[in-house]
Amino acid sequence: MSALLGDIGTGLLCGFLFGFVLENAGFGSPCKLTAQFRLTDWSVFKVMFTAIVVTAVGLYVLKLAGLVEGDGIFIPPAFLWAAAAGGALVGAGFAVGGYCPGTSMVGMVSGRLDALVFLGGLLIGTWLFAGAYGWLEALTVAGEFGGGDTLPQALNLPEWLVNLFMIAAAVAVFWIGGRFERRAGGAVTAEQAIEGAGYDKK
Repeated sequence: MSALLGDIGTGLLCGFLFGFVLENAGFGSPCKLTAQFRLTDWSVFKVMFTAIVVTAVGLYVLKLAGLVEGDGIFIPPAFLWAAAAGGALVGAGFAVGGYCPGTSMVGMVSGRLDALVFLGGLLIGTWLFAGAYGWLEALTVAGEFGGGDTLPQALNLPEWLVNLFMIAAAVAVFWIGGRFERRAGGAVTAEQAIEGAGYDKK
């Protein structure tokens, strides 16, 4: 029982800290998030790409050091068509509403009514999906990829080479994104996003 309470407490603490950082970085505001789709603020893309690269390179280094065993890491199967359809739907909702599930929760706690509406729609959609899962189950496992569990395996390339390519791609994205942001007069700052003034950034 104590272990369960400890796990719940750790989860709540991590969630609180994650939400606190999101809000203070402006990621709990739709005006900063939708700016990514207008290509005037690349913060979301930069953060996500950085997280992917740091995780990939970090795991590679830990495996080389013998601190992590590759076989001990659970990797769920990849369903390409299902992921593409789900990604398109999430992306469309993100572009229209300016929120994803995590940021909608942060926005609601911060007192944004549009985030509350978005979160309500998310819960209703989840409930409808659960009710219709029997008819949709085949779609959720469409396009299973059997070429390997990881990107290096799928591409039949050494892991270090794939990591090197991702680092180079991240640098290129930062450079390209920076040029777009400067052309738009600068990215939406955290202060502008929190105050809701970022919609003026075209």
